[in-house]
Amino acid sequence: MPAVPRIDPKTVFTPAEWAQLTARSNWKGLALVACAWGLIALAAALVVIWPNPLTYILAVMIIGARQLGLAILMHEAAHATLHPNATINDWVGEWLCAAPVGTSLKSYRPYHLSHHKFTEQPEDPDRNLSAPFPTKRASLWRKVIRDLTGQTFLKQRLGPFYLRLIGKSHRLPAQAATIDNAALRFWIVNGALFGGLAAAGLWWVYPALWIVPMATWFPLVTRLRNIAEHACVGASDDPFRHARTTRATAVERLLIAPFWVHFHAEHHLFMYLPCWALPQAHRLLIAKGYGPRMALANSYGAVLKIAAPA
Repeated sequence: MPAVPRIDPKTVFTPAEWAQLTARSNWKGLALVACAWGLIALAAALVVIWPNPLTYILAVMIIGARQLGLAILMHEAAHATLHPNATINDWVGEWLCAAPVGTSLKSYRPYHLSHHKFTEQPEDPDRNLSAPFPTKRASLWRKVIRDLTGQTFLKQRLGPFYLRLIGKSHRLPAQAATIDNAALRFWIVNGALFGGLAAAGLWWVYPALWIVPMATWFPLVTRLRNIAEHACVGASDDPFRHARTTRATAVERLLIAPFWVHFHAEHHLFMYLPCWALPQAHRLLIAKGYGPRMALANSYGAVLKIAAPA
């Protein structure tokens, strides 16, 4: 099928508005990366200083959401908006955002740009994430349980390795090499993280406050993000309905949707806007009367009622 239709930003924004929205920054993207890691350290310190079940559960949720935040900032780098210098953009996106959580900017970029080109069309590589919806509420709860019990993590992380081990992987050699490089970067970064914590006498923080969030809360909030962005939106010729924006609450932004990822309709409309410009783009679109054309939800709970109505 042909690529999905696009909208000319000049038909929506004034030249001054567009210039402000698209302005690049040498420090904002780097500050967001530092913020993600700083909040991870703060949440871990909370458990080290006040160890109890409540602080531990809260820390797992915050750290898991910041692991998603690192993946979101890798996504930002895939659009070349994390930093105006391409070398810095790609290095930070690869080593400080993608590698810690076991992903690869190099392989993600062409995959993701194809998603933008063919959003919700048969050629969309992310179509399988939204196609099952709407679904039964019981089915959604089974997925949530699999996420929170680590089953999704084990399937996603160990499944491809097992298939390659038994010779049933259908990846091309170039793709396998990319996966191997991503795995190497993951172990380098995670080895350094574990080594630093062990040197400080806090080796247990790595499994308890890095691997456990990665195996539980991170898969869950990734699923919630995917559902909110495209589930039950459907293929459309109107660019304003290629994705959904969810008006996330402060708690949802802390625990589910970091770094303005919930402004997904705006991101698909103007995919080279830096993430920090998306709230302003949303306000301008609403002020200009485009709200009724957009897929909007008032919370993640409201989205789940659409995705799993009964």
